[in-house]
Amino acid sequence: MWRFSGRRGLCAVQRLSCGRVRHRVWREKSDQACERALQYKVGEKIHGFTVNQVTPVPELFLTAVKLSHDNTGARYLHLAREDKNNLFSVQFRTTPMDSTGVPHVLEHTVLCGSQKYPCRDPFFKMLNRSLSTFMNAFTASDYTMYPFSTQNPKDFQNLLSVYLDATFFPCLRELDFWQEGWRLEHENPSDPQTPLTFKGVVFNEMKGAFTDNERIFSQHLQNKLLPDHTYSVVSGGDPLCIPELTWEQLKQFHATHYHPSNARFFTYGNFQLEGHLKQIHEEALSKFQKMEQSTAVPAQKHWNKPREFHITCGPDSLATDTAKQTTVSVSFLLPDITDTFEAFTLNLLSSLLITGPNSPFYKALIESGLGTDFSPDVGYNGYTREAYFSVGLQGIAEKDVKTVRELVDRTIEEVIEKGFEDDRIEALLHKIEIQMKHQSASFGLALTSYIASCWNHDGDPVELLQMGSQLTKFRKCLKENPKFLQEKVEQYFKNNQHKLTLSMKPDDGYYEKQTQMETEKLEQKVNSLSQADKQQIYEKGLELQTQQSKHQDASCLPALKVSDIEPTMPFTKFDITLAAGDIPVQYCPQPTNGMVYFRAFSSLNTLPEDLRPIVPLFCSVLTKLGCGILNYREQAQQIELKTGGMTVTPHVLPDDSQLDTYEQGVLFSSLCLERNLPDMMHLWSEIFNNPCFEEEEHFKVLVKMTAQELSNGIPDSGHLYAALRASKTLTPSGDLQETFGGMDQVKVMKRIAEMTDIKPILRKLPRIKKYLLNCDNMRCSVNATPQQMPQAEKEVENFLRNVGRSKKERKPVRPHIVEKPTPSGPSGGAHVNGSQIIRKLVTDPTFKPCQMKTHFVLPFPVNYVGECVRTVPYANPDHASLKILARLMTAKFLHTEIREKGGAYGGGAKLTHSGIFTLYSYRDPNSIETLQSFGKAIDWAKSGKFTQQDIDEAKLSVFSAVDSPVAPSDKGMDHFLYGLSDEMKQAYREQLFAVSHDKLTSVSHKYLGIGKSTHSLAILGPENSKIAKDPSWIIR
Repeated sequence: MWRFSGRRGLCAVQRLSCGRVRHRVWREKSDQACERALQYKVGEKIHGFTVNQVTPVPELFLTAVKLSHDNTGARYLHLAREDKNNLFSVQFRTTPMDSTGVPHVLEHTVLCGSQKYPCRDPFFKMLNRSLSTFMNAFTASDYTMYPFSTQNPKDFQNLLSVYLDATFFPCLRELDFWQEGWRLEHENPSDPQTPLTFKGVVFNEMKGAFTDNERIFSQHLQNKLLPDHTYSVVSGGDPLCIPELTWEQLKQFHATHYHPSNARFFTYGNFQLEGHLKQIHEEALSKFQKMEQSTAVPAQKHWNKPREFHITCGPDSLATDTAKQTTVSVSFLLPDITDTFEAFTLNLLSSLLITGPNSPFYKALIESGLGTDFSPDVGYNGYTREAYFSVGLQGIAEKDVKTVRELVDRTIEEVIEKGFEDDRIEALLHKIEIQMKHQSASFGLALTSYIASCWNHDGDPVELLQMGSQLTKFRKCLKENPKFLQEKVEQYFKNNQHKLTLSMKPDDGYYEKQTQMETEKLEQKVNSLSQADKQQIYEKGLELQTQQSKHQDASCLPALKVSDIEPTMPFTKFDITLAAGDIPVQYCPQPTNGMVYFRAFSSLNTLPEDLRPIVPLFCSVLTKLGCGILNYREQAQQIELKTGGMTVTPHVLPDDSQLDTYEQGVLFSSLCLERNLPDMMHLWSEIFNNPCFEEEEHFKVLVKMTAQELSNGIPDSGHLYAALRASKTLTPSGDLQETFGGMDQVKVMKRIAEMTDIKPILRKLPRIKKYLLNCDNMRCSVNATPQQMPQAEKEVENFLRNVGRSKKERKPVRPHIVEKPTPSGPSGGAHVNGSQIIRKLVTDPTFKPCQMKTHFVLPFPVNYVGECVRTVPYANPDHASLKILARLMTAKFLHTEIREKGGAYGGGAKLTHSGIFTLYSYRDPNSIETLQSFGKAIDWAKSGKFTQQDIDEAKLSVFSAVDSPVAPSDKGMDHFLYGLSDEMKQAYREQLFAVSHDKLTSVSHKYLGIGKSTHSLAILGPENSKIAKDPSWIIR
């Protein structure tokens, strides 16, 4: 997987919080892992390693142990923490000097078989032989990382063995290079008369990646700002350069880069360190000697004057204004990321400059009305050896490039002169405090990603984690010198000659030119072939096809058994009480480390139909337009000072027992430190009672940003949009989901953003408020520590008493409403005061599912294909069989057909909670052929050509998702939102265990065969002559 650092620049603490910190409050057992790690002594020898440093990091509740391997010099960092979701990663510094994508192709190919595990594709096979909570591999600009996580000690050993053998002793077979990297092959490999073409997984992945204009911009930005070494090339591979890579070069790159002397090992969690060290030493490192490394990245030579570049990209068919599709940014090279405190300071400075409506660049650029949103990769980027800061606008007219540059320079001057308000600095430091306390289920993964770049360039990863001391030093610097930050702005922005202005404009012929260059490259390759070469290509193509179709013996791979899965799940305790008379509130006591999580769900049943399409926009702007006496800037400031964020999102919640029944509503979510709970609830009261809908200019800005974000998101999420569209006509809830979050919503936002007079839309917001922001059909939930619950009850009661009710009873718009009480909770806990949550569901007894085939023509060189089938809801025993079947079809049929043979980046089958069975492909060179593969997959399932071992592996894979860890903030949410009790989930668990061969073939015949259930199709992708001639397709 290619992980380019571009897109939105994130502040370090935001990057860290994607994994959300996992702290504990139950002290008596909480510190065992940390205390055990503190016993290690510097200089101690353990299984070929020497302990170099032992450091407690109390702010993250962990102990860091640094070691080095005696023979090879391999570096090792262990973070001991009382978290059962243990993680391993190994990373290598990979510094390519061309754009053939060698590190990326290598990342794919090492996972295709190794000395101890010579079967094809052990990586994908292990997904079904383990209970991993995460497995992947990433190619960044200058390192390649292989992480996995699991809660099971035996599984950890199994995966570690496979990962070590894959990275240090891979087979690197030529046919695997052909499959994963690139190859010349006949369009139909069985017919030598069909034309030769380029194929390969990475080749198609990168063609898909560069359909994304934001990614094109970010890649060029890095290449042009850091032109002297490895950052001047595309580590993932430029599709026009990938066909220059040879198998020999791939093997040579492995030999020089994948050596322990160039490796950094990382482990995290509560498993014993000694076991990891012993296994890593014995299975891998003991077989190597130290090697001198030549992979270091030299410092970029600083420019003596600013530079400027112009590039082109494909047109955006969903752009709100075709005359305004230019992007421009101004970027500055910053110091080395291994200077931890300077990096920390510049990270915070970047947030102050660009985050939220009170930041100088938001005011100067976003509110200028010149563009739609910040340019890609905005803010601080610390993923390269020397960091950089970038700021600009997208969605501007070409003539405004100079204006934006002048605005950037002027804003820098103003910041140097005026500095920042104390409240803004406090709000930012408050955000860091929250992100250190906020817990997550995948903290190990967040940590390994957070330290990767700094450690890769020999920075100190432990120093990077010591945020408490960095915060203290930052406050001290500010106190001693009130102009501390202004001086940094002057030093790094005003007086910095290493400054790049990059502009990008669309070229209507961009994709045609790309295709033309690819055709010329292909002709050049084909013309240089002798008749013998062509014969060899044909034979190799047949050999690859035979390999891909051959039954794979995976018995050499380690595996857990179904008996290793816990038979029962842990139950979550909570209480439900009635507040403000009759409003149910679910209280779930959890070790939240001093945080409070509040949610409210409000029904949309009474909302008139004409307002539905703009509900997502209403949700998006509700907390951003001001409320009560606060204007939108003051509101943003209060939200940052008093909360960890307040979000509002529309939800369509399927019923567990009826396909044509669902709940529709809006979820209000927020979190805060315990001390700020009264302030957070007061903010919610003001948002509910006195939201401001008068700020027309700011509303326009928000509309443009929302439309731009939706349009930009399609290349990364095309398969999700295809699936949403395909399920639109299968259930009533599918229709509403498409309205709220599918291509329908993208089109609605494009239309609104194009309006010259936006007042008619603005006038609809108070109408939605009238139906939604009241207590009529609401329920709430609180997750907090047991000690905090009395205070939380008081604050929620006050909030609900403050929020108004409708003066007259409103009738639901849809006539058929079903009242459904949630099942009683564990040990009767949900029956406190005899109360239950009563969900009011919409049902449509007249609904008739129908087939629809839609092709969204978009200027992409790849397709996103979705086929959806209406099956059964969650509570039907067949749902569990279909869930296992989806995993079985993915692992045993679709992966081979769509990825290995077809060359798509991804594909498979999945079953939603709502009973929609989806077959999909991602970044796929094919479309109609993929739909044919879906048909073959269904025939394969009906034929029952799978073994008990295959079924057991599918169960392991499904249970790894079912049992993935849940953060304390999210415990009890299945009950609160979906009405699912732990007893129901345990019953479903037992149905999963009971799935048999007979049940799988039975559900295949019963639901998936033609004429059995309604199927619908959708494709996002380039023009297609076959589809255009077929009248059964709707072309959009």
